Amino acid sequence: QVQLIESGGGLVQAGGSLRLSCAASGLTFNTYAMGWFRQTPGQEREFVAGISWNSVDIVYADSVKGRFIISRDNTKKMTTLYLQMNSLKPEDTAVYYCAADFSRIATEEYEYDYWGQGTQVTVFS
Repeated sequence: QVQLIESGGGLVQAGGSLRLSCAASGLTFNTYAMGWFRQTPGQEREFVAGISWNSVDIVYADSVKGRFIISRDNTKKMTTLYLQMNSLKPEDTAVYYCAADFSRIATEEYEYDYWGQGTQVTVFS
């Protein structure tokens, strides 16, 4: 059974930082591209960042480029995806989801095979 469990969300002042983690189990992690999406109430889920299985290819949404950093740990004991979020803005407030894609790096929601439950990030000014 595939599980993706996000953590690290919380309340932070604008300009601050948070680091999200996504612990993956039940899948061969180093064969999956991974991604972060976010969603606010009443809105579609929005692509934030994606990373290929070997971390060679990385893509960011324009809205987070230069502020967020996606990374992953594929070592034997760790199968974790990260999102370092810096210079946070109130418009970054959303539920953040990690997702796994048994294919190349992807930016569309439908391309991903597995999803976590999400973690809330709230940025106040």
